[in-house]
Amino acid sequence: MVGIYGGSSAPDMPPRVQIPLGSEDAMTLQFPTSDDVSESEGPAAKASGSSKLGPTGRPMPSFPVPKPIEVHGQARVVSMCNQKGGVGKTTTTINLGAALAEFGRKVLLVDFDPQGSLSVGLGLNPHEMDSTIYNLLLDRDTTLADVVVPSGIPGMDLLPSNIDLSAAEVQLVHEVAREQTLQRVLAPALADYDIILIDCQPSLGLLTVNALTASHGVIVPLECEYFALRGVALLKQTIDKVKERLNPALEIDGVLGTMYDGRTLHGREVLERLVQAWGDQVFHTVIRRTVKFSDSTVAGEPITSYASSSSGAEAYRQLAREVALRWPDA
Repeated sequence: MVGIYGGSSAPDMPPRVQIPLGSEDAMTLQFPTSDDVSESEGPAAKASGSSKLGPTGRPMPSFPVPKPIEVHGQARVVSMCNQKGGVGKTTTTINLGAALAEFGRKVLLVDFDPQGSLSVGLGLNPHEMDSTIYNLLLDRDTTLADVVVPSGIPGMDLLPSNIDLSAAEVQLVHEVAREQTLQRVLAPALADYDIILIDCQPSLGLLTVNALTASHGVIVPLECEYFALRGVALLKQTIDKVKERLNPALEIDGVLGTMYDGRTLHGREVLERLVQAWGDQVFHTVIRRTVKFSDSTVAGEPITSYASSSSGAEAYRQLAREVALRWPDA
């Protein structure tokens, strides 16, 4: 890789392992074939015990409800990062944040994508905003309180964005400590929130490096599709370089399989290869395809409130319980 922002000769993912039909291993690696479009069964039903295999081919543990928090603050900052678009970063940011808020956490969502998809997904019009994260980054007189808006979900706030943010990447190039700009402006929020989730743009440019520098951890949403799988090695190289040069505390909190369809051999093979490459860093929770995600986006609210009993809502509640085990202080 040439610098943090340069190209890379990142290696491909490990080759697919062909398991002969009828072998003992083939009989052991069982994958569910039901699809969540039916909305008949949520992932929480599969978490009742460790004897059943989950969609990742590993025993599905039980994830307890996070303990209540009496004193809020000392936020954990987590970036939703993948340089490929359309893999579920924004959907995961909204719905994981809403699920964590249901469990009593104070959550701040940061829209760090010039497309403003996170803001739109919560029912806001980015073009009608007077102040956004762009103003916070480049205007010393703008404070966090001037920009943060309610999300409509109790316990969850939003730091909105719009197309103005695209100019920030050019303007920050000439700033001193340009990679630490987001970290500096988010510092006052750490004492008020338990979780800060940053929705990154689909690139590995300066804005994404800012997000990684400001974060304690990274969640990598990954569509269960071959082309999405290929770019993960390049993303890991970028994360490793940020950790080495800018943020030694940065760690990968987990890789999340999204848009999974257990009825297709392709989806099951991609998920299998993901576990081969990343091991226990792959979340047990897998987000399946369901039309309710598109419907909730049009409605401008999380699926946890739009379709509270749907399988998609239950999946993100399970993910919230799983990440709470990986974030003991959050």
